[in-house]
Amino acid sequence: MTRWVRFDDNGTAAFGTVEDNVVHVHEGDMFDGATDTGRTLSADGLKLLPPCQPTKVIALWNNFRALGAKLGVSAPEDPLYLLKAVSSITSPQADVPRPKAYDGRIVYEGELGIVIGKRLANASVTEAEDGIFGYTCVNDITAGDLLNKDPNFPQWARAKSFDGFCPFGPVIATGLDPSTLSIRTVLNGAERQNYPVSDMIFPAADLVSRISQDMTLMPGDLIACGTSVGVGSMKEPVNIVEVSIEGIGTLSNRVLC
Repeated sequence: MTRWVRFDDNGTAAFGTVEDNVVHVHEGDMFDGATDTGRTLSADGLKLLPPCQPTKVIALWNNFRALGAKLGVSAPEDPLYLLKAVSSITSPQADVPRPKAYDGRIVYEGELGIVIGKRLANASVTEAEDGIFGYTCVNDITAGDLLNKDPNFPQWARAKSFDGFCPFGPVIATGLDPSTLSIRTVLNGAERQNYPVSDMIFPAADLVSRISQDMTLMPGDLIACGTSVGVGSMKEPVNIVEVSIEGIGTLSNRVLC
């Protein structure tokens, strides 16, 4: 397993691999031909950046059987998804401010993220699996009261695209079997979610294959796999949200409500 990280290196974005709390700085293209420079840094105190720069963020809805059963909705025949604005992306450890134009509920959603490693269009499941670079943690933050504010049009993209509403990281981990993983979300020190990836309706490679039939996926694109039971509103003025996945680590952000 390899864990890739991006960080601020004296005002310049840099990247490398993390091993035993040491970052091995690389150069080139993370997804195609990255080479180790031989330079190392301590991971302690680094200002982390989002671990890649997606051209698009695809977010799933109703992709876990347990949440679907709780909501009383049937399993979809095809993936149900929306696009989040790339301007909603923010870094691990960053503060997420309340949008100035919105005063309603703000909801956390701890999720597994798939990071694409190569261009995929109309990919088979085998091709899709080969095209997955790795996995990361995502907090798919949502302005809950906007979704159905207008009864004529569910506002998924607007509700999920405010600045800062897509923190992900802290790393991209390669070499993981996602079906063995669990997602744990802790809000202000209390566990709110702990659910298995194996409950996904569309497993990772199948999901990537199906989405690639609809749109071309590019290296660095992020697919947030959807969430399960335990999502909820953040009610404190300052909320610490931690999304943890084995092998990847913990994505931590302060959400200001």
